[in-house]
Amino acid sequence: MKKTFAEKLVCPIDKHELKLTVFTTDIGNNIQEGIFTCAECRRYYPIVYGVPIMSPDEYRQAQLELPLIQRWEKELNGKLEKGFLLVENNEVDQ
Repeated sequence: MKKTFAEKLVCPIDKHELKLTVFTTDIGNNIQEGIFTCAECRRYYPIVYGVPIMSPDEYRQAQLELPLIQRWEKELNGKLEKGFLLVENNEVDQ
């Protein structure tokens, strides 16, 4: 996925801007793996093989996304997945 395309995407739930974190790119500097996060609703949307997974929650399968979140855990700076939201470590128990 090209970075210029990624800049045009918004959160499908609340239409707010998305923050892009890129984990890997290809030779052409296209995004291969990464994650979008919405600062407003705190949902995350992974990018897998250059494709953003931006389905509504009811069509997503957490067990399929969990290995990706675990693999990128270090890059997520201490944020953990809870449902389809990224939360701070101290918010998980609430």
